[in-house]
Amino acid sequence: MATTMRNKVETLIDGLQDDIVTALEELDPDAPRFKRDAWIRASGGRGLSCVFACTPDAGQTTSMLQTKLEKAGVNVSVVHGILPPAAIKEMRADHSSLPYDENTSLPFFAAGISLVIHPRSPFVPTVHANYRYFEITEQVAEGEQTGKIVAWWFGGGSDLTPSYLDEEDARHFHTTLKDACQNDELYSAFKKWCDEYFFIPHRQETRGIGGLFFDDLSNEKHARISEEVKRPREPEEIFEFISRLGNAFIPSYTPLLQKNRDDPTDHHRRWQLLRRGRYVEFNLVYDRGTKFGLKTPSARIESILMSLPETARWEYMSELGTQADSEEERIVKVLKNPRNWV
Repeated sequence: MATTMRNKVETLIDGLQDDIVTALEELDPDAPRFKRDAWIRASGGRGLSCVFACTPDAGQTTSMLQTKLEKAGVNVSVVHGILPPAAIKEMRADHSSLPYDENTSLPFFAAGISLVIHPRSPFVPTVHANYRYFEITEQVAEGEQTGKIVAWWFGGGSDLTPSYLDEEDARHFHTTLKDACQNDELYSAFKKWCDEYFFIPHRQETRGIGGLFFDDLSNEKHARISEEVKRPREPEEIFEFISRLGNAFIPSYTPLLQKNRDDPTDHHRRWQLLRRGRYVEFNLVYDRGTKFGLKTPSARIESILMSLPETARWEYMSELGTQADSEEERIVKVLKNPRNWV
């Protein structure tokens, strides 16, 4: 039987999840292992949530364990079901090949890997990555397992969110992603899209120092990418592109976890928690994936909110980040004026 793109994507994301979790566990062998939580979606599909956390002792709110990670999640989901007409109508804006009438629903398939890692040290950046495939078909004819594909696309990206700016970290992360793109124009376009997507309007700053972000990659005309830009268009080409980016995650990030850092003070921790507050603001107010998940009936809320840090802080009119020439002001300047790192 021929291998379908569904099969290929499932194999890819399952392998990436295993490789990434294993790499993170090997970096800190004395830390607790990731909890592996397999689940079944009643209305169609399955997943595996791999979550790292240190449970505090009785009477405490925070674990005293000095692990490299404070909280992390590497999740895979492979789901299928029926898209209602309203959802199809909305998707037609970017996928004109979708048939639509107000009375017809269509089958869908979605598979992806999503991860967020919140390190314990304020000097090690938080990282996020997500790679996904979406497919919509006609209704299944009698005797067939799946209907004819009427629309498909890939999306994803990876981005870095430091509390303190280390330019060497930024250059390494962006260079690794750029090399994986094997296309300077595409890297530049997706880096710009990342800076725009992870912008917090009410703070007038980006969530972090960017990386890559893209969506709706298919063989159709793209709303954001000029037809003059050479890019992967066919399913196999885009799958290879996604595979390279997924496999670039470990070399892009684990050296940052391994790097020797100064010992943080309570001052550094306070700033880290304030920056995590910004992370929470973006994810709950603006992030499309989080908002979509929270609106989805029977959604797995624990997996959706996995991206949030264990602890965060908000202060009224905090002075941190405003003092001239401070390390906190240094990162704020970059968040308000995104830079090119490579």
